[in-house]
Amino acid sequence: MKLPGLFKDARRRHAHNLRTLLTSPLPELSGALGDLGTLLPLMIALAQQGSISLSSTLVFSGLFNILTGGIFGIPLPVQPMKAIAAEAISRGVGREQVLAAGGWVAVAVGTLAATGGLRWLGRVVPVPVVKGIQMGAGLQLVGFARGRAEGEGAVWLFAGLCAVLVGVFVMGMKGRAVPFALVMFVAGVVWAVSETRPEDRPGWKPWVPAVGLPAWFGGRAGEWGTVAGMALGQLPLTTLNSVVAVSALASDLMPDFPVSVTSLGFSVAGMNLVGCWFGAMPVCHGAGGLAAQWRFGARSGASVVVLGLMKLILGLVFGDSLIGVIDRFPGAVLGVMVLGAGLELTRVAVGVNEDAMDLWEDDGEEEGGDGAVVLRRKKRTLDEEERAERWLVMLVTMAGIVSFRNDAVGFAGGMLCYWFYRLAAWWERRRGQGDLHI
Repeated sequence: MKLPGLFKDARRRHAHNLRTLLTSPLPELSGALGDLGTLLPLMIALAQQGSISLSSTLVFSGLFNILTGGIFGIPLPVQPMKAIAAEAISRGVGREQVLAAGGWVAVAVGTLAATGGLRWLGRVVPVPVVKGIQMGAGLQLVGFARGRAEGEGAVWLFAGLCAVLVGVFVMGMKGRAVPFALVMFVAGVVWAVSETRPEDRPGWKPWVPAVGLPAWFGGRAGEWGTVAGMALGQLPLTTLNSVVAVSALASDLMPDFPVSVTSLGFSVAGMNLVGCWFGAMPVCHGAGGLAAQWRFGARSGASVVVLGLMKLILGLVFGDSLIGVIDRFPGAVLGVMVLGAGLELTRVAVGVNEDAMDLWEDDGEEEGGDGAVVLRRKKRTLDEEERAERWLVMLVTMAGIVSFRNDAVGFAGGMLCYWFYRLAAWWERRRGQGDLHI
């Protein structure tokens, strides 16, 4: 009996994880920390106002890191659902409503995965639109990096600038010998501990599971609209940036370990339908997090497995006592790490006309060195008109996301631009065939 999907080559993915960890342990550990710039600020803010349980979030996101890293074999991040987090922070939304919003998104994404809706999206959404979503997310991260560095003072801003220059130098070197994110993270932790009052430093506070009921229909009168609004605002971001764009980016970065949109959809659904009962923060995957972890050295799922073990131990042992020291983590350091993620995501997106997955097509078969039949692939050549069209579709998508801070608006703009191009091409063909008379 053949196992479907990812499970049929699980042994190969596990072997890749182990081999990469043994041969490049420091880059894997450094890459594991590459996404902390987006995780820590949102997790801290939500925990401080009581919208999530910090200890449960660390425990369950750690478990999800371990499972996804082991199953997928790539540095797949576990990130906050950003639209839900932003709305909850700005409006002070309660825990039951936040968890319910994440749960409803999980139900919707799981339904799309089970019915083939995500596969359909992966087929009908053109690659330039996906690249535009990636670029928009990257530019938003660059803006978020600036916000994290503001208010840190001249000394920290200067230190952040120096860190950026050093990071550019390190990333420009061949190989991944220097664990840049790891060095920055350790320096930030040392500073945070030194700046935290003794009574606020972490102490022994084991995690005690507490089951709570999400307010699926809003709880108190008038709050169903809040839950529905957060879920509807998050759904386009999750389906497009956390599923479709992640699948495309994984294919670009690690073509030997493809990840289907359906498996990603089930992953997002499973994480939240489990964690929402224990106060864990609503989470998803994200193209920005994958780009960040790749940029800082991660090349396998072992990186996020290590990160998951760290989060799991911290959550089980220290729990909510970590809020004080995490809150003192320098914003400039987080800003530099977020900046690296944004630049990497933007860099990948601009390859829309160079190495995008839809440019490669089958070119026959040949016999490999071991006698196996190997499928040849060749890259399709684009003319100037096609290149300009793809760039414009990508830029329209990106502009909508950045201008309106909404993935759905950018997606709609990019799709309209793409289909107007298709309509114009159809019109020209009909005119050329003499079917239209003007």
